[in-house]
Amino acid sequence: METNNSSSSANTQPLLEIQDLDIEFKSTTGIVKAVRGANITIYPGQTVAIVGESGSGKSTTASAINGLLPKNGRVTGGTIKFEGRDITNLTEKQYLDLRGNLIGKIPQDPMSNLNPVWNIGYQVKEALKANNVALEPGQSLNDKVAQLLSEAGLPDPARRAKQYPHEFSGGMRQRALIAIALAAGPKLLIADEPTSALDVTVQRTILDHLETLSREHNAALLLITHDLGLAAQRAEHLVVMHRGRVVESGPSLEILKNPQHPYTKRLVAAAPSLASRRIESSQERAHGEVPEEQAKRGENIIEIKNLNKIFDIRGAKGKAKKLHAVNDASLNVRRGTTLAVVGESGSGKSTLANMVLGLLEPTSGTILFDGADTSKMSRKDRFEMRRRMQVVFQNPYGSLDPMYSIYRCIEEPLAVHQPKSTKAEREARVAELLERVALPASTMRRYPGELSGGQRQRVAIARALALQPELIILDEAVSALDVLVQDQILQILNDLQARYGLSYLFITHDLAVVRQCADDIVVMESGKIVEQGSADDIFEHPTQDYTKKLLDAVPGKGLL
Repeated sequence: METNNSSSSANTQPLLEIQDLDIEFKSTTGIVKAVRGANITIYPGQTVAIVGESGSGKSTTASAINGLLPKNGRVTGGTIKFEGRDITNLTEKQYLDLRGNLIGKIPQDPMSNLNPVWNIGYQVKEALKANNVALEPGQSLNDKVAQLLSEAGLPDPARRAKQYPHEFSGGMRQRALIAIALAAGPKLLIADEPTSALDVTVQRTILDHLETLSREHNAALLLITHDLGLAAQRAEHLVVMHRGRVVESGPSLEILKNPQHPYTKRLVAAAPSLASRRIESSQERAHGEVPEEQAKRGENIIEIKNLNKIFDIRGAKGKAKKLHAVNDASLNVRRGTTLAVVGESGSGKSTLANMVLGLLEPTSGTILFDGADTSKMSRKDRFEMRRRMQVVFQNPYGSLDPMYSIYRCIEEPLAVHQPKSTKAEREARVAELLERVALPASTMRRYPGELSGGQRQRVAIARALALQPELIILDEAVSALDVLVQDQILQILNDLQARYGLSYLFITHDLAVVRQCADDIVVMESGKIVEQGSADDIFEHPTQDYTKKLLDAVPGKGLL
């Protein structure tokens, strides 16, 4: 998709005009100023993107537009005007008339924004009723629902309307939210990280369709994102926010090619792209402190041969069907290197990782860990394997127990695998692990809810390192993070690998990130490995059409 860089007419009146906006929150520790003196202007039919890290104020600004600030938040200064009307402090009834009819919103997480006990059609109907949408002559409510779902890109909309959110893929659920947002034909669409959890190919399809729909409805689009490549590719105008302030604003390509503010320069420098190379660690691998017993072991830490996983699933009318989730997969993870497994949702990459972890039993095939067949291991050997093989999951908010202190989160595997160690020894080890991931020792006294997403992911990495593993499986471990935090985490992972000779199995759909961290790549499609080789070969000379499609779909390709 080419960058849309058309200029709005100088004679056109602004659709949305935010002037000198101040927003603050009341907290237990006092007043937090979330937005300070923000100025943003959007014209009819224009696409504007707000970029910045978590806590920069971009989502708070968007929430203030349609009166959805939390109860402890309030606008303390400035104005928000929509079509020339001041909407800064409307009553709840006035906001209800505004939302949906004039301003639609596409939220980030479809699973938490769709009711799991209502079918999709019912939820679209509720949006139509709430906004008193008039039907065309002879058109039923079901016809209107099917029309909206069809416009949002869902095939067979009449059947899909009868299904429930759990029966949809992530991309399909996001399309359903788009249908709901467009139900009343709003003049402004606010899309808050609408594709951050989606594969690059699905992401491109969704954004292409959203752009087409906004053009057909002449609706302006406000895109909230931390993906600089996506913002530059999709938006005419870019707004950069940092610590509640707009630090830079202007035409997207101009800002991308010639950033002025130091923070924008950092964003551009940290943004992953296909033009990147593997991150150089701060230490040479040859000088890493690799334990002697590791150095003596075989070249491959993982060898997978002809691996298959078949699931029995319920098909139409309750008939049983076979799903070949992993189909005759063979690959090796070389010791001390990173193998990235890439592919769309449903390609089999996470199923493959779960079989390596021992969380799923293979239907057939062999998994060798350091030369030993995992299916033939005794309980004692499997317990020891779990010490040597650790995992870091995608969601830093869900992978740490909120009731445990950070100390207890990291100390727990030490207590299980090293029961004879003393509390003082474990506390010293936790402090050492936190230092390795660039967190102060005082962090151990805090709780997950007191940390940012990037800090939580560092804690998860520290926990994975606690037992001195040889292999770490990283399942979408940086996909939910802001670009600057993502860059920091990738640098930490590379430094740890260089120092301790760690091997990584990196599961991801983000090829730009893969370019920065992988030595070797395996590409999976529909359960099969369609291409594998060195990272340089895959990126510079892909041979399969599917791999080329994944590369072509990376946001901001050719811009960053």
